[in-house]
Amino acid sequence: MYISFSDRGTSKSDSGRRGATRVSSVVIALGVVSLVTDVSSESVAAILPLYITGVLGLSTVAYGFLDGIYQGISAIVRIMGGWAADRGDQPKWVAFFGYGVSALARVGLLFATGFGALVAVVAVDRLGKGVRTAPRDALITASSPPENLGRSFGVHRMLDTVGAAAGPLLAFAILVVIPDGYDTVFVVSLAFAIVGVVVLGAIVPNTRPRAAGATPGTPPVPFRWRALTDPRLRRLLLTAGLLGIVTIGDGFIYLVLQSRDAFAAAWFPLLYVGTNVAFLALAIPLGRVADRFGRARVFVAGHLALLAAYVFAAVPATGLPTTILCLIALGVFYAATDGILAALAAQSTPEASRATAIASAQTVVALTRFIASIGFGLLWFAVGRETSMLIIASALALLIPLAAVVLRGASARARTT
Repeated sequence: MYISFSDRGTSKSDSGRRGATRVSSVVIALGVVSLVTDVSSESVAAILPLYITGVLGLSTVAYGFLDGIYQGISAIVRIMGGWAADRGDQPKWVAFFGYGVSALARVGLLFATGFGALVAVVAVDRLGKGVRTAPRDALITASSPPENLGRSFGVHRMLDTVGAAAGPLLAFAILVVIPDGYDTVFVVSLAFAIVGVVVLGAIVPNTRPRAAGATPGTPPVPFRWRALTDPRLRRLLLTAGLLGIVTIGDGFIYLVLQSRDAFAAAWFPLLYVGTNVAFLALAIPLGRVADRFGRARVFVAGHLALLAAYVFAAVPATGLPTTILCLIALGVFYAATDGILAALAAQSTPEASRATAIASAQTVVALTRFIASIGFGLLWFAVGRETSMLIIASALALLIPLAAVVLRGASARARTT
């Protein structure tokens, strides 16, 4: 079954492009799972910066460490999750395990009263994310025509971002009604996490990429590690690493905006909403642009938007317009890079190794962002917020042209594999 985003008219030229105007119902179902799961995770993520620095009274160095854990700990198991999905040709159930682990971690939030316990809970939650992400993206790839891959990831990320926007809104509403209602946020987060696990298990079909891609009458192609040596994938991993090392967590940018403009803490979660609304509006259009003009180009260009966000956060100008421009720039960055990275990795390897290839790219990003978060927390502590933002912006400005050169050999258009 397919859910169609149809063009006007039924001419022959239109019918010849029907495959490029449809998004699989599997993609929609996975998007719903991601939607409710992101309501769970982002409602917590939206309050963590203030919870750590305000309620627990810890420094930005401590937040940098926790944000690094949030960004990077999943790297430990990402490749393992991708390998397990490829090896057993069962990406749905590997993803199900990862979603289940994250749901269990939500229970721990109800009892974590100190920094050490909070670090442990966040680590377990992110380990679950690390296991599930590549198998889920492999399911999206296996359910989508190659020429439509960017749009399929765009649709999934759009639904994912609906949840990512709703989560902070939910946290905001709870904190407005209950000013110290952090525990209430944690309980609601657990409820949504359980719903996500149930939807995945009951609704998403058990698509098997290797079996689906095999020629009738012949056994599926087995997984082989050497399939990951494709030069396109190596260039992608190097590019993702170069740019990831200067990509700090959103929470730092929001803390800079909050410190500069001194708005009430209850409004803090709305910063996440602003970014996610921009992401939501642009995920599908930029996915289509990537399919048509080149995913590698869009991926590198998206980091120009991140550079703009850094600049907007660093400038001394205060007020709502600068904050809105910063949030829009962050949304453009995610729309141009999040799903596109998975699509680039998927198109660089055969079906039997796609989940592992996607996991490899995501592992590089997670590890480098882990380093970036810890490093930026120390930098902020040493030189202050505006100076540290200018330093990281300057580093990104230098690395974007280098990343473009490294990735130049990648295909400008989607390739069938």
